[in-house]
Amino acid sequence: MSDDSRFFSFLKDRIGLDVTSVGEGIIVRALQQRLQGSNSADQDAYWQLLQSSPDEQQALIEAVIVPETWFFRYPESFLTLSKLAAERLATLNGARPLRILSLPCSTGEEPYSIAMALFDANISAQHFKVDAIDISPLSIQKACRGIYGKNSFRGDDISYRDRFFKPVEDGYQVEERVRSRVNFQSGNLLDPRLATQEAYDFVFCRNLVIYFDQPTQRHVFKVLKRLTREDGLLFIGPAEGNLLARVGMRSAGIPQSFAFRHTPAQDAIATTPPVEAVPITRSAAAPVREPVRPAPRPFTPPPASGKPFEAPRTAPAVSASDDVTTLLTSIASLANEGKSAEARAACERYLQQHEPVAQVFYWLGLLSEVEGNATQAQGFYRKALYLQPQHPESLAQLAALLAAQGDTAGARRLQDRAARGANKQGSNR
Repeated sequence: MSDDSRFFSFLKDRIGLDVTSVGEGIIVRALQQRLQGSNSADQDAYWQLLQSSPDEQQALIEAVIVPETWFFRYPESFLTLSKLAAERLATLNGARPLRILSLPCSTGEEPYSIAMALFDANISAQHFKVDAIDISPLSIQKACRGIYGKNSFRGDDISYRDRFFKPVEDGYQVEERVRSRVNFQSGNLLDPRLATQEAYDFVFCRNLVIYFDQPTQRHVFKVLKRLTREDGLLFIGPAEGNLLARVGMRSAGIPQSFAFRHTPAQDAIATTPPVEAVPITRSAAAPVREPVRPAPRPFTPPPASGKPFEAPRTAPAVSASDDVTTLLTSIASLANEGKSAEARAACERYLQQHEPVAQVFYWLGLLSEVEGNATQAQGFYRKALYLQPQHPESLAQLAALLAAQGDTAGARRLQDRAARGANKQGSNR
């Protein structure tokens, strides 16, 4: 095993991190930082220290984790929470308060946003409690302190800051009425004890599984399903839904909310076990890695009338120019922030200015799913697969859509196709 790979394996075993999802360079930089910080003579000495010191193990994890969050990220999710929380309380009729989970909670912006959204919905403090869990004790410490700078307040509407924060020397501090509703604790989603907890009415777990390898993704989604009540709701990130259908959950059909429910037993599809799904990866947020086939003429997006897709049968490789990369990254960033209209406009701008690529049609498919338009989403995924027949994310998303609609044969064909592509890619390495 190489000097670096043993550390990669350690991080995978401890926190489920798939190194390829963030890039080896980030991990190597974190290792160098900790090697110097621990005064280790070389990698072998640091490896020995890592094996014997729980404190150093946590320090390495902290060096790898880079929190990126802000208040009311994906605002539609919080609007959905407010509406459904009120309905849920009405059915409970005072029997108990709502139980809500946020993990990973990072530095606290998400769980505090949950509490603020419920207060804005006129839900009183005694009617809900938020549990917030993160693997980083340092993040938990900052969350408990509850003081935030301007980077935590993004978007056009930050009026909530006047309602729920007070100015302090270091920024803005969350008011006690909000802080008192959130219970912060350090924990690991891969800890078997977490799955044994009482299920929650609402679970927020967003933009986490994209960092895991395929077996860990399957395991985590099963844990999240157990943590979500049968009549509850699970909120995930925009690009993380393609495995949920395989563990018995389906989209709630609420535009831009990224919310999933348990699939009712009578609607569950009885079929033979599917082949393994394509893992979700952060490649959705990056330029296309595989070259696209050449096209003799520029592509014009089809009109809204729904005419068949008539792309040229060959297409030129995408140039790696800065504007192409920047625009692709911008599309991913806008979609991940829940800004669907802006992301769709960026996709259309890309198609007007550059040659067609599978990744753009993949994002258009995801955005259509978020808006509840499954038929349109299928069309975009098929366009992506026309340009790049083995585009893994498009194969996985389209298979999930077909399975949800009862087309198990079609879904299985796509899953088999994805598996063959993954095996071929592995054999070529």
